[in-house]
Amino acid sequence: MSAKVWLVGAGPGDPELLTLKAVRALREADVVLIDDLVNEAVLEHCPGARIIPVGKRGGCRSTPQAFIHRLMLRYARHGKCVVRLKGGDPCIFGRGGEEAQWLRERGVDVELVNGITAGLAGATQCDIPLTLRGVARGVTLVTAHTQDDSSLNWQALAQSGTTLVIYMGVAKLSEIREQLLAGGMATDTPVAMIENASLPHQRECRSVLTAMEDDAHSFELKSPAILVIGAVAACEEIKRSQPRFTRQLLQEDAFQCRS
Repeated sequence: MSAKVWLVGAGPGDPELLTLKAVRALREADVVLIDDLVNEAVLEHCPGARIIPVGKRGGCRSTPQAFIHRLMLRYARHGKCVVRLKGGDPCIFGRGGEEAQWLRERGVDVELVNGITAGLAGATQCDIPLTLRGVARGVTLVTAHTQDDSSLNWQALAQSGTTLVIYMGVAKLSEIREQLLAGGMATDTPVAMIENASLPHQRECRSVLTAMEDDAHSFELKSPAILVIGAVAACEEIKRSQPRFTRQLLQEDAFQCRS
């Protein structure tokens, strides 16, 4: 495992969600470039490695991507085992694909290690199945923040019939609401807004599409958070140990989604 770059997903925050393969890579690492949203508790698996923070968060000062590229290349060419430790999964809005391509074009051996993405872990912690037989036969993961500020095909998403999991959407709740409504999504479509997925201080706000912006404001929703939009977001919870903020989602004659 020397002279190599591992692009490792650390999961959404709970250190127990780290994979065994991720732990193995960390144990062999000489250098770990750690993202801002990674729980530092996972660093217990690499006590002898040099730790370099390369944080990236929306609205905050971030490490330039070109500088991160150069760091990985420099240490790999010096024969070091490098771990680029990312929150969630490196290939789900984590730039894992572009980093792997950039390094391989320069002759560096790269291996990607999956991590549990926040959309999956956050929903599961709220007892929301992203797919459910007879309710949702698919799930679509999208980001509300694009590099070129281009707009998604919201009409297609609204009519897809799949559960929508939206990343980086807190600052664009108004646009998401208006675009999905304009695309034909029902006004009473259930919504779950999940903050700090999988961490002890995870919070959730249940709402419906027309009210989600107002409810998020009352709830003081903050990043990092994911949105789950679709019928499964109304599923009854088994556990109620997390702080909650709930709006009556469905009328008595509406479909009841049960886990």
